[in-house]
Amino acid sequence: MAKETYSFTTPIYYVNAAPHLGTAYTTIAADTVARYQRMNGKEVAFVTGMDEHGQKVADTAAAHDMTPQEWCDSMEPAFRDAWKMLDITYTDFVRTTEPRHARTVQHFWNDLYEKGYLYKGAYEGWYCVHEETYYAESDLEKDEEGVFICPDCKRPVQLMASGEENWFFKLSEFQQPLLDFYESHPDFIRPVSRKNEIVSFVSRGLKDLSISRSTFDWGVPLPFDQGHVAYVWADALLAYITGIGYDDPDRPGEFEEFWPMNYHFVGKDIIRFHCVIWPAMLMAAGLPITHTVFGHGFLLTKGEKMSKSKGNALKPADLVGVFGVDAYRYYFMSDVQFGHDGSISMERMVQVYNNELANTWGNLVSRVFNMNKKYFEALVPTVDAEATATFDNPLKEEAAGLYETYDQALEQVDFTQAAAAVQALAARANRYIEETEPFKLAKDPEKADELAFVMYNLLETIRIIALYMAPFAPQTSAEVYRRLGLGDITAVTNIQEASAWGQLPSGNLVETGDPLFPRLDVDAIDLSME
Repeated sequence: MAKETYSFTTPIYYVNAAPHLGTAYTTIAADTVARYQRMNGKEVAFVTGMDEHGQKVADTAAAHDMTPQEWCDSMEPAFRDAWKMLDITYTDFVRTTEPRHARTVQHFWNDLYEKGYLYKGAYEGWYCVHEETYYAESDLEKDEEGVFICPDCKRPVQLMASGEENWFFKLSEFQQPLLDFYESHPDFIRPVSRKNEIVSFVSRGLKDLSISRSTFDWGVPLPFDQGHVAYVWADALLAYITGIGYDDPDRPGEFEEFWPMNYHFVGKDIIRFHCVIWPAMLMAAGLPITHTVFGHGFLLTKGEKMSKSKGNALKPADLVGVFGVDAYRYYFMSDVQFGHDGSISMERMVQVYNNELANTWGNLVSRVFNMNKKYFEALVPTVDAEATATFDNPLKEEAAGLYETYDQALEQVDFTQAAAAVQALAARANRYIEETEPFKLAKDPEKADELAFVMYNLLETIRIIALYMAPFAPQTSAEVYRRLGLGDITAVTNIQEASAWGQLPSGNLVETGDPLFPRLDVDAIDLSME
């Protein structure tokens, strides 16, 4: 029987700058879902990539004395290396300059051309190169000198002359179909605040969308008019289907298997493209629409969005160098509520690291493994079921509800709730040590059965915690699993069955090893997030 599928995307990231904490945030979120759904028995498609076309990329390349293709090629290692460093397990990395993606773009828009959804006309209006977006004059703001500026990035906009002919997509025809779709699919736009924004925007009326440019050639040529290249959003959005084999003779059946997708994870600043333009394009093509677009918030430092222009954007490698990959991943998933803006600081990162990873999880592993080495020669003890039948086992009770809570949380991409449920079990295990006092039991030969019972419970709880920490902190979970003598944690494909109580084999040799998360001193860290 074929596995159930689970598919999702990050945005296809612009190549005008290397990955920063914001792009890493989205990508780690997608990878956390990917890792969990694989452990949950699903066949996963996880698409990311590079958005390489458009005037902004051409301008950036020129500023570096490079051709657009040279600039894009030079940026590929920055993205691939960053995702490798952060343990990102994507299934496809789409570059929009690849021939396979050009085939997708040309096939898709030729289909809409033949269906009558495109027409040629002159455009005159305001355009922001940085946002790759057209604006009505009523949407614009003015700077101190009275110059029209973009309402999003606050940069000057350009008046596109009426002499340029573009191809237009009949977006206006989809106003009511989109509103009907939003109403019948209440989970399409999440969180609710983003949905309200989009419904309000569409209700005010939609204008037809320019989907081509003829004043420069850095883009995918449209097959029905060789003088025009696809406008960047008419190109980049289609990378989502390129990444699962759309119109690809070398990947038969893959698109049908994974489309429609479960999620598009995007920043809230690009929600209109994904919740208005993209579903209208799919409606026109007669294709199903992705189940949910999740528009997460911004990462803030000192109340401001992190960005290159503000000079407050750190590279992921900066923080990985201080905290390690797993702690980096865990912090952004557990402490920043996905869907809301999140204020981050070095002090808070160290606090989460020390409290949740070093003191709660890491200390639990160290204490229990060291006690097991001392009392049972590092072997998982054998429990006398008859002698311990009347003993309470609060850890088994706590662990019993973990799968349901965790699964529901990650199905809703509530990473904070999922992480909190795992932390609750780890905290309960630490309290269990204080309650049972194995160091006292070990001194009384008549308590040998109880000591074995207590130590087995603690080791088994650690095994279960390692499973549920794996999507957040894959390297340390793999190490804990290995120390328990359990092999490769990535081989787990049914986490519900794997986390059922009592599967840690008696007699396994348990290694102690170095602390998983040595405590950090914030005052000793020379790294500014201001």
